[in-house]
Amino acid sequence: MSLTLRARVVAGRLVLDEPVELPDGTVVELMPAEEVDGLDEAERGRLHASLQRAAEQLGKGGGVALDEALRRIRGAEIA
Repeated sequence: MSLTLRARVVAGRLVLDEPVELPDGTVVELMPAEEVDGLDEAERGRLHASLQRAAEQLGKGGGVALDEALRRIRGAEIA
């Protein structure tokens, strides 16, 4: 099962931002997101700048429809 949970630390406790449908007693392993991606600060800065540019382009009506993006990706894998 692949499930991403988002939580915040409040008074030293992790508080989920939204409800989850897990049975009582389910054990969930948590780790800070900064340790998951393996990026250094420079790489993370470039990633965030790129995401910001993408958000601005989308806000201006730019971007590619999902089906077109998938077609391009699948075409690149074949080539």
